[in-house]
Amino acid sequence: MQKISIVVPVFNEQENLCEFYKRVTAVMSAETYDYNIIFVDDGSSDSSAVILNELSKKDGRVEAYLLSRNYGHQMALTCGLDNADGDAVITMDGDLQHPPELLPQLLRLWEQGNEIVQTKRLATQDAGFFKKFTSNAYYKLINALSEVEITPGGSDFRLMDRIAVDAFKQYRERARFIRGLVNTLGFRVTVLEFVAPPRFAGHSKFNLHKMLHFALDGITAFSNLPLRWAFYVGLVFGVSSILLLGHVFYVKFIIDDAVPGWATMTVSVLFLGGIQLVGIGILGEYIGRIFEEIKHRPLYLVARRIKTDKSLGNK
Repeated sequence: MQKISIVVPVFNEQENLCEFYKRVTAVMSAETYDYNIIFVDDGSSDSSAVILNELSKKDGRVEAYLLSRNYGHQMALTCGLDNADGDAVITMDGDLQHPPELLPQLLRLWEQGNEIVQTKRLATQDAGFFKKFTSNAYYKLINALSEVEITPGGSDFRLMDRIAVDAFKQYRERARFIRGLVNTLGFRVTVLEFVAPPRFAGHSKFNLHKMLHFALDGITAFSNLPLRWAFYVGLVFGVSSILLLGHVFYVKFIIDDAVPGWATMTVSVLFLGGIQLVGIGILGEYIGRIFEEIKHRPLYLVARRIKTDKSLGNK
């Protein structure tokens, strides 16, 4: 019998875990596949680990990896994918905005020969105008910069065949933008559209700072165009500075009408200095990522694994 592994990153989701488990098991029990649910606790400070321990004791198909600290959503997903042993692996969030009721549709598309089934959010019912606007703008920007097409509205709710998972596990960079990495794999891909419901309980842990960091990882991981733009901008203003220098020489030595141009000088220095700082900042981002990569530190550390023998589970 083929096996499906469901990978779920968790960060302070104590209010959602039991409901998530209930709905997933209700859906998967109607399927003909064996399955397991792999929770990855990303350094939660609430009772998530306690609840996961109880679920594991109750059901031998549930296991959990407790990370030593908060490594971030993408690292938690990576941990789950590294340890999933299913013939197909489904990644989804535990806040129920990735509806478990869509799992059968993912499986049917996989059965048709698709090796990656990517979901696409058409809308999020509780998303505000700012989040919708920034999300649309970000995907337009990254697709303009990147050679790899990133699905607008894409999410980390997807199914991957074992062959795709094994290929993904070879990617070990630290600046992980999994939506982009999966798109570089190739294989046969199809898209399933859905409308994300509101969170079942609690609030999103993905604040503005994390969103900006995530966006920057996506851009720098898949594009070197910002470096080229910095070069082109520097080239344009370098030529402009030479022309301005020619004008200064003309005024000074030809028409002998030089006057103290403190306003022009101040504006020029501030403007050109700002352009230089932007270029240096872009270089710094890329150099910083090189620095992180060459350390070759582990992507994450597992503090404890929670797993109950199947013979003792399902009481």
